Formats: sequence, C-alpha cells, structure tokens
Amino acid sequence: MRISDILKNKKTFSFEVFPPNPKTSKIEDLFHTIDQLQQYQPDFISVTFKSTGDQSDHTIQIASYVQQHTAAEPLVHLTCGALDEERVEQLAARLEKERLENVLALRGDRPADFEGDYLKCFAHASDLMSYLSANHHFCLAGACYPEGHIECESLYEDLANLKIKQEQGASFFITQVFYDNSYYYRLVRAARKMGITVPIIPGIMPLVNVNLCNKIMTMAGATIPFEFRVLFDRFRNDRKAMFEIGIAYSVNQILELLANDADGIHIYTMNNAVVAGEIYNRISNVINRELR
Repeated sequence: MRISDILKNKKTFSFEVFPPNPKTSKIEDLFHTIDQLQQYQPDFISVTFKSTGDQSDHTIQIASYVQQHTAAEPLVHLTCGALDEERVEQLAARLEKERLENVLALRGDRPADFEGDYLKCFAHASDLMSYLSANHHFCLAGACYPEGHIECESLYEDLANLKIKQEQGASFFITQVFYDNSYYYRLVRAARKMGITVPIIPGIMPLVNVNLCNKIMTMAGATIPFEFRVLFDRFRNDRKAMFEIGIAYSVNQILELLANDADGIHIYTMNNAVVAGEIYNRISNVINRELR
C-alpha cells in the first residue's frame, strides 16, 4: 500500500531502522527487532540505505522482511549521491520486482572515505525524484530540515528546494532530528505559506545515552535545548538515569507535537526496540487516539 494513501485518511506512527554492520551483528538480529516493533502497530517502517550504495541488498532484504512479516508498509531509503542513472534504474527495477512501492529519495552526504565521483548524475534529491516520477510509479517521500539544511544560506532557500521536491513528486516529508519543537512549527508555517501542502512528519531520535548525545551535538547540527543540556551535564555518568531522561524528553516532545496537530510521529529507533517500546507504553492512549 502507498503511504500517501494512508496519509489521506489519518496521521501516521512509524519507525526507522538501518542495516546492521555485518562485522558486528547479523541481519537476523534486526529481523527480531522488527518483530518486536510490530507490536506497537506502526503504519510504516523505513529502512536506511548506505550513501555509497554498498549493502543495498541488505536494505531491500530488510524492507522485504517488513512487507512479508508485519502489517507495516516498508519505506525504502534510496540515496543517490554516489549512483549513476544505470545503477538507480537497476535498484528501481529490483524494488518493483519485490513490490516495494514506497521510496524515501535522498541525496546523502559524501562519505569521508568515498573516492569516486559524487553528485555526478544526481546533484539533488529532487533530481532523483524527477527521474523516478518520470520512469516509475513509486510513492515518493523526501527529507526536510527544521533548522535548515547546512548548505542553504537561508530558510527561504531551503523551503524553495522543498517545494521543488513536492513538484517533482514528493507526497510527504519526514524531518531530520530536532529537539526544540519551535523549529518544527516554524518550518510547517513557512512551508504552508510557500505552497507546500503535503504532510510534514516530525522525526524524533531519543537521546538515551552519552555517545548518542555527543554525536548529535557535534555532527547532526541539531540544537540541544538548555533544559536538556542541564540534565545531560548532571547525569551524563549515570547510564540508567540518561536512559530515563532521554525517554522522558522524547515523550514530552511527542505529546506537545501531537497537541499542536503534527502530521504524525516518526521515531529513529537506532535499531533499539526497547526505546520504541518505552515511548509507546508511556503514551499509548495518546498515540492510539491521535494516530490510529
């Protein structure tokens, strides 16, 4: 089923997973995680795609598992920066063969160790969307950035790019992580004024450990609000306390987003079903009321 058809009738509740590193874990471990996630009745589960195009078979294998073993729709990430048209066509044909009809089209950042041509064929995610719309019949999704894309000089430029994605076939957007909801509200208001009408689903990544907090603070470019930084500084050496703080913060963030009519909730699980379950179980009545 096309996720856009689900969004015509309701808001969505969803998760993201990623292919595990084959050196440290087995793909069957992720299948078990997906089985656990299924009990929370997600509308869709997105599966990431390595920006170099490596491990694409794993992405498709995981998405097929979601389709065959759960009631959720799979959303396949397709990152185009390192791909040429021939490779994109091969992947699109494979997705069609597997009857995977939902694609999150992304450009992706150049990996530090990538030595080939990057952005040679598809310079922007909208270029990939244009190609897929012209040659295939996928339900396309795009990414958006509540605090603005790092390469854009202004919010207006970022929104102009977002509108191009809509014009090239994006039927909904999922945001990058953010921890101050005001950025999401600003994005949605400005997007609507620009004529962007498709759903904009907020993406939530619970900060449940010190390593993840440090990564977000240094790499993701997301603003960490003062109230969370205070808690982080006080409890950073207490693993259990950090887990509780991260869950509590995400729960409060989600409650406020739903109270302000967000278009859904997408949780970046980091392949951790326990985190997703902790959030769901604390506010299951709210989720069932607002997102079912």
